[in-house]
Amino acid sequence: MSIRKPLSEWLAIWAVLALTVDLFAVSLVSAAPAPGDNPAEEIDGYEKADAYIELQMDRLNVPGAALAIVQGDKIVHLRGFGKARPDGEVPSPQTPFFVGSVTKSFTALAVMQLVEAGKMELDAPVQRYLPWFRVADPQASAEITVRHLLNQTSGLPLLPGWITLADFDDRPDACERQTRALATLRLSRPVGSTFEYSNTNYNVLGLVVEAASGESYEAYIENHIFAPLEMTHSYTARAKAEQNGLAMGHRYWFSYPVSTPNLPAPRGSVASGQLISSAEDMSHYLIAHLNEGRYGNVQILSPEGIDEMHRSAVKANLMGVVGQYGMGWFTEEDSQKRIIWHDGIVPDFMAYIALLPEERRGLVLLFNADHFLMTLALLKAGAGVTTLLAGDQPGPVRFRFIPWVLRGLLLIPFLQIVGVVTALRFLSRWRRDVNRRPSRRRKWMRHILLPLIPNALVALTLLLVGGRLGGFILLYAPDFAWIAWISGTFAVTWMFLRTGLILWILREPLPARPLVQPSGLSA
Repeated sequence: MSIRKPLSEWLAIWAVLALTVDLFAVSLVSAAPAPGDNPAEEIDGYEKADAYIELQMDRLNVPGAALAIVQGDKIVHLRGFGKARPDGEVPSPQTPFFVGSVTKSFTALAVMQLVEAGKMELDAPVQRYLPWFRVADPQASAEITVRHLLNQTSGLPLLPGWITLADFDDRPDACERQTRALATLRLSRPVGSTFEYSNTNYNVLGLVVEAASGESYEAYIENHIFAPLEMTHSYTARAKAEQNGLAMGHRYWFSYPVSTPNLPAPRGSVASGQLISSAEDMSHYLIAHLNEGRYGNVQILSPEGIDEMHRSAVKANLMGVVGQYGMGWFTEEDSQKRIIWHDGIVPDFMAYIALLPEERRGLVLLFNADHFLMTLALLKAGAGVTTLLAGDQPGPVRFRFIPWVLRGLLLIPFLQIVGVVTALRFLSRWRRDVNRRPSRRRKWMRHILLPLIPNALVALTLLLVGGRLGGFILLYAPDFAWIAWISGTFAVTWMFLRTGLILWILREPLPARPLVQPSGLSA
């Protein structure tokens, strides 16, 4: 399996564009005072967080959200916003949401538990637990360790992890089947060299958890994390969550959220991004991470194990977001504060969790809508709440242009229609009046070659949606996918049809112009 990297270049261009626009963004939230010991001051801080979320939801057209804030070993704020489903109720603290790649921190926690139980070693090769594990390079196959997978430094590339998100094989061995298919995959970089975010790392870790524990991944998470943390509204499968009030997810179409009641979940990617939880349950999880692995009277991991998970291990850069990566967590540090966080997306949900270790605070923010291009905007909404919680000003509203980009997709077929009408009009004039026909040079440069450029660019989108990433794009950016299919197909057809019509109508040479003799001269 050979994976090219054109989309990574697109992401880089996207990030540069986003950062450029950010320079001209304006702040919509005033500075918040630093929270102190005064209860009234605390309440005011949470009201500011609530107001900020409501503002971002209105700006980004988010149907519903749930927020939980913890302080030390206590839940100090729970709040629902909007609607859990169309014409439905406000999300409650117990309403389940998909948490996407926040799942990776659960998988990392499971690994660390097994390490402390003596059933696994971080620096052991993956082949010790999965003897059949292979990539195209036999030496690299033997070098990849459990730690490499946790830190996302294995060399496994980004794109295969996206491709499998559109694989809806529901058999129990779906993840193993997808992992065995890596036997022909070429790594994108040397093992252990640099960070590259890939769901594949954590899907493989899910299989390692199964091999080391003797339990299915789902059973392990339920028995060793959900149960001891009293996460009674958390699930490893969509069907059970739906029976217990799962929020209705939405996918954005041209920036408008459309409900998706029957969207399947990829079973082979459970360990990298398909767990389901509620704001209240996630607050239990955050408390354990803030309190050296302890929740109530339960110790789910040693303080040393928690520190190892949170420790910055490698410089990370993902979609323009720069920081460090540990084990299932990103970290950001400056002279004033340290933030440990992760986001998570599925096609119709988005989640954000963050820890402020020095302040012993944490938060989880869950949304029931998403789109691949909206992810950065939703992520910044979560980061803004974290900044407020730390007592700072959220700063400029970033990526405010993204909804307009999505709406702008509709301009593509509109401009194509305008182009067709315009072309037919001048073709009709040329047919009726030979004197209005362009010269040979003008015909080729202005009327044939130049119009081919925008049509060719639109036609190129077919390579994205028609390739191996087509399923992923259709799931995470359905409006872009359909515009690409419809406008891309039309662009290919129109390029040939338009050129043919011009050459056919102008097939006869222009009539010779009569010579004009200088005045005063006779024949």
